[in-house]
Amino acid sequence: MYIFSFEKLEVWVEAKDFIKYLYKITSKFPDIEKYGLVSQLRRASISIASNIAEGSARKSYKDKAHFTTIAFGSAVEVLNQLIISFELNFVSETDYLKLREMLESITNKLNSLRNYQINKSIENK
Repeated sequence: MYIFSFEKLEVWVEAKDFIKYLYKITSKFPDIEKYGLVSQLRRASISIASNIAEGSARKSYKDKAHFTTIAFGSAVEVLNQLIISFELNFVSETDYLKLREMLESITNKLNSLRNYQINKSIENK
């Protein structure tokens, strides 16, 4: 079976693992949040991995960097929603800290990837 380039990226693997963990955590949220925070958190977290994948298929490093930037923005969106969820007591402190730690690793890698892509786009001019 062919393995796409994004599947080899450590940041994509971490984002995918983050999604699975987040799904388990949000399954315990109050039913009233099913179409609120649960939906927002899940969609934004999926957006992180999806934009990494989509960007990997782009031809230019400038385009790749654009999608990496969108993935980074989605990660920050998730963090905002996690903070709110924690303050509303929908997430335990243990889970909140674990999710924050995972997001910190993802955002650090996204930042490094974006810097690499931007530098490569400058080199190729």
